[in-house]
Order: sequence, then structure tokens, then C-alpha cells
Amino acid sequence: MQAVVLAAGKGTRLRPLTDDRPKGLVEVDGEPILTHCFERLVDLGADEFVVVVGYRKEDIIDHYGDSFDGVPITYCHQRETKGLAHALLTAEEYIDDDFMLILGDNIFEANLADVVRRQSEDRADAAFLVEEVPYEEASRFGVCNTNDYGEITEVVEKPEDPPSNLVMTGFYTFSPAIFHACHLVQPSNRGEYELSDAVDLLIRSGRTIDAIPLDGWRIDVGYPEDRDEAERRLRAARGAEEEVAESAGD
Repeated sequence: MQAVVLAAGKGTRLRPLTDDRPKGLVEVDGEPILTHCFERLVDLGADEFVVVVGYRKEDIIDHYGDSFDGVPITYCHQRETKGLAHALLTAEEYIDDDFMLILGDNIFEANLADVVRRQSEDRADAAFLVEEVPYEEASRFGVCNTNDYGEITEVVEKPEDPPSNLVMTGFYTFSPAIFHACHLVQPSNRGEYELSDAVDLLIRSGRTIDAIPLDGWRIDVGYPEDRDEAERRLRAARGAEEEVAESAGD
């Protein structure tokens, strides 16, 4: 399955860490954020990366070249930062079938394979990982409503009065139908073409989208303190793995 990685943003909230590099190359636990994304996607069986670049794109291209761990990389350029739906459309010509999508500023230690597995069952047109957050934080995200079958019935981007505390994370699987929806999206009040609006158009057209509850953790690395928290969690996880390995060797 192909994997689209969105890595075009400037990362203004991460300054000063992004003064001299794109957000995707900010290091967390000794490796760039994008490397963590690529490693998760390799584990999931990605056979091609389509990486959407923009701000300081040459830095990303120079760092990774034309492959990562044997998986070929195709780059496409988002010339203006007009939202996630706009970014995804820059990858449209390179996508042949169902694909994974990951936001290149997220770090996951979670059940991403469950999302890919659900997509491969051909029951849903899309699936993505969702997470419960405190209600006071939900307005920062795309907020979801679901039915009794775990299907998403509505998505609202950054609502002032969230209808639930269930939010989209940064990992999805889609069929190519998402591109048609992205073409129909109109600019939001923020002036951006929102991916959540494209998802909502899919729902209204009768497509089935499954919500997979997060099992594990993820960090959206938007601020320096998020980078610090992701680093702490990765180190803790590595320490736990080393303890298990030592116990097995005793």
C-alpha cells in the first residue's frame, strides 16, 4: 500500500526549533520526526512514500534522497499552505489505489495496523484512528460523531462548541474517492481547505468511514513542549523494552 506523508508546513509554533530546518527534520529522541513516521509506515508494509513538501523542501529531499529503508520516495510540492485537503491533492496523480495518510508532525506508538487492516477488508471507504481528549481540548481538532457500529457520522473542524470529545488523529487510510471530495471542499473560515470537510463530504455521499479507537499514544508535535513529551515517552518505552530483554536473558 502506498503512503502519503504531509510535510509541507512551516512549523511556526515550533520556533526556535524550526528557524533553520523544516518541522519534519526537528529531532525527537535523536531522530527527525519524519524518520519516526517513515519507520512506522515501513512496519505497516508501505511500498512507496509520496511525501508532500513545501517549506525548506530541499532540506528534506537532501536528507532522505530517493528512498528510505528500501522504500522509494516520490516528492510533490505544495506551493502554498492552504490546508490539509489542498496538500493531499498535490499527491493525487501519484496514487493508484487505497493508501495510508500520516501527518508528518505526529509521532505514534499505537495500533496503526488496525486501521490498515480495516481498510483491507473492503467494508469501509476510509478508516482512521480516533482519540478521546478532554472536552476543553476538543476544539483544537477535527471532532467526530459516531453511530453504534463505530462508523463516523459527522466531522467538524475545530468547533467552538464540540459535539463530542472524540477527535481525529494524524493517521488515516482512504480510497481514491477522497480526492474527489477534496476537489469539492470550499475554504473554511480560516481560509483553508480542511481535510475534515472532505471527510464529511464522503459521509454525506453515503460512504462508510470507520473509527478505530486509539490503543497506545500519539503526540502531535506542534510546540517545543510537545517535542519534549514525545521524547520522554519514546525513551520510557525503549527503557521498558530493554528491561524485558534483560529479563528474558537471565
